[in-house]
Amino acid sequence: MAVTQQLARISATRLAECRRSVDALHELCSFSSTPAEDYLDMDWWPATLKRAWALTKADGRTLARLRRCFNGEEEVNPAYRDHPDTIWEHPVTALEPPQVGEVAEALHAVTPGAVRAVVPSDPDRIEAELGKSALALGGDLAGRLTREHTVLRDFYEEAAGRRLAIVRWWD
Repeated sequence: MAVTQQLARISATRLAECRRSVDALHELCSFSSTPAEDYLDMDWWPATLKRAWALTKADGRTLARLRRCFNGEEEVNPAYRDHPDTIWEHPVTALEPPQVGEVAEALHAVTPGAVRAVVPSDPDRIEAELGKSALALGGDLAGRLTREHTVLRDFYEEAAGRRLAIVRWWD
């Protein structure tokens, strides 16, 4: 079974419910409590995006904020690990609305062109520069990586504009 990165935009009130209730968190992670447009399946792109961002000329503060897109912050509800329908090993984590705004700013600071520019034109250099997982993505890697960065940037920018939290998990 494939394991992919999932994101959901939710209100701070809903996040508080998920922190209190394993069932509320399970509904969220089961894609049944939030409109479909507020979920984002990042597939296996996080590892490649993080490597690409590190290769851009982004400053250290921006890179630290970018890593927060996918890296764990505070676990939403540690009791969820014991839920009978939970099969993944990684904790469900969240960013509060102010943190989401910081990540949105960092994603906006790294242009799609900067992401595209770090993808080697020589296929033999892709693994060395972007990691082994980038090889499996195939196709027009520069174009696809640029699109994934843009989709993620837009997802976070809308969340920031709506003052929403973002919950992250692997499914």
